[in-house]
Amino acid sequence: VQLQASGGGLVQAGGSLNLSCAASGSISSMYAMGWYRQVPGNQRELVAQIRIGFTTYYDDSVKGRFTISRDNAKNMVFLQMNSLKPDDTAVYCCNILVRAGEFWGQGTLVTVSS
Repeated sequence: VQLQASGGGLVQAGGSLNLSCAASGSISSMYAMGWYRQVPGNQRELVAQIRIGFTTYYDDSVKGRFTISRDNAKNMVFLQMNSLKPDDTAVYCCNILVRAGEFWGQGTLVTVSS
């Protein structure tokens, strides 16, 4: 399974970014797909996830500001990030959990300036 993420960048506080992640390979029986983020020196944290049955999870810190969505036909997941804050600055990584295991994409840096 390969994951290709894109969409990071530099934005001012209050701005928006949209992250995309395209999955390819053996992705049948997908259990969950989503985004983690990590700041150097901190643990990686789950930001948002779409799970089997299309249920969604959001970390409390992003509820009401971030929206995760999925395009089944294209095997893609998106993270629309609005009202960004400097605390959202991190490397964001796409993640997928399928029957074959758990896989990670390369990180994409999101920097929010104050």
